[in-house]
Amino acid sequence: MKFAICNETYQGWSLSDTCVSAFDTGYQGLEIAPFTLNEDPSNLTTLEAKSMGNIVREHGLEVVGFHWLLVKPEGMHLTTPDSAVRQKTLDFGKHLADLCAEMGGKVMVWGSPKQRNLDTNDSYDDAANRAADLLRSLGEHCATLAVSIAMEPLGPNETNFLTSAAETIKLIDKINHPNIRLHLDAKAMSAEAGSIPEIIDSSRDYTIHFHANDPNLLGPGMGDLEFQPIADALENASYDRWVSVEVFDYSPGAENIAKESLQNLKNAFKSTPSL
Repeated sequence: MKFAICNETYQGWSLSDTCVSAFDTGYQGLEIAPFTLNEDPSNLTTLEAKSMGNIVREHGLEVVGFHWLLVKPEGMHLTTPDSAVRQKTLDFGKHLADLCAEMGGKVMVWGSPKQRNLDTNDSYDDAANRAADLLRSLGEHCATLAVSIAMEPLGPNETNFLTSAAETIKLIDKINHPNIRLHLDAKAMSAEAGSIPEIIDSSRDYTIHFHANDPNLLGPGMGDLEFQPIADALENASYDRWVSVEVFDYSPGAENIAKESLQNLKNAFKSTPSL
């Protein structure tokens, strides 16, 4: 298993300092939130992205890809009936894919709950069809770059669209494009009705990326959620891609979060029975 950490964990750190610390801690990859590279990622050039990717590699890490795609700039939305906004969102998604590819990344996690929420007066089927059309077009662009979009289910406390792995897989099947797949997140799955190992197993043919964290917004093993069954389920599902630490509570400090999370991950996967 390959372990990565999301760069926004290192609040206020330079990219170089982030890479030094992540590498020294023992991580193999760095996952990037585009708004940490530029306040408005639409102004970031592919040349700048290539240079930043080189910085990551020069410090011994791989660029995993992007997440938190639609945080900045404002005005993006996946399901809106407004065709101009959807076109703007598609164009921005293509630009992010270009940047991701130039940095050396292979996956872009599509979370952004507020930027996909359904309007209460909107038809679910109509909104899902609009989302599918946008993402299919984005997938065609990504295919030329060897980049994949990983759609992220999020809990109903965060969004009203794609709130479970099963619902997200239904959309992925509707899109029917090999570059649009599934992302799973431990915190988000804890809000689903089924057990996390069951969700991992039923999603095994779709999952291309995984976030390790806890419902308390800290890293894996830093709360009440037992990570050992999750590690076992990933192994049983023959998942062999990135397991990336993503937290939302930075109060313990980046270095403490990074070290404790990685140690917990290594312990869990080391204890997983061999198949």
